[in-house]
Amino acid sequence: MHANFHNSISQEITTWYPHLGAWVFYLVVWGLVFAGTGLFIGAFVPFVTGDSLVFAAGLVAATTGDVNIWLMAIGIGFAAWLGDQVGYTLGRHFGRPYLEKRNGRWIKAGIAKSEAFYERWGWAAVVVGRFIPWARVFVPPIAGIAKMNYYKFFSSNLLGAVVWGCGLSVTGYFAAHNPALEKASYVIAGAFIAGSVVVGIRSWLKNRKAA
Repeated sequence: MHANFHNSISQEITTWYPHLGAWVFYLVVWGLVFAGTGLFIGAFVPFVTGDSLVFAAGLVAATTGDVNIWLMAIGIGFAAWLGDQVGYTLGRHFGRPYLEKRNGRWIKAGIAKSEAFYERWGWAAVVVGRFIPWARVFVPPIAGIAKMNYYKFFSSNLLGAVVWGCGLSVTGYFAAHNPALEKASYVIAGAFIAGSVVVGIRSWLKNRKAA
C-alpha cells in the first residue's frame, strides 16, 4: 500500500514539469527538499518534500532532454544537507536556550536523555533518520538541542544527504527504464528503517538498565 501511495505521489509530481520548465523545476525540487527539514515543512507534507519528490525528479530527468540527472542529484544532495544544517543550528542556538529557560524538571530530564542518546548513537541516528519521513525533520534540531558534536553531525548529515538525495534521484532516473530498481529502492529503505528500529530498541534497553 505504501509503495502504491509513494508511486502515485511521484507520478503526480512528474506532471509539474510541463508547466514549470527545466530551471524552475530544478529550483522547486531543491527548494522543497531544503524546506522539508530546514523549515520543518516535511512534518506536514513529508512525501511531497521527501522520497516521492526526489524519486520523481529522477523520473523527469529520464523522460525529458532538458533536466540533467547529475545536476539535479547534486543539487538535491546539497539542499538536503543544507536543510539539516539549518535545523541543527536552530535547535542548538534557539531551541536549547528556550528550553533551558523553561526550567522544568521533565525538560531537564529530556535534554539529559537526548544528550546521552546523541553522544552514543547520534552519528547513526542522523544518517538513518534521513531515510524516515518524519524522523528526517526532527532528528537535526534535536541533535542541536542535545549539543551533538558539530563535526560528527556535519559528517553524518553529509553522508545521509548524499546517499539519500543523490541515490534516490538516480534510482528514479534508471527506474524509468527498469521498474525493478524501484522495488530495490524500497528494500534499501526498509533495511535502513529496520536498522533504526534496532538502534532505538538497544538504546532504550540500555537507558532502562542504567535507570
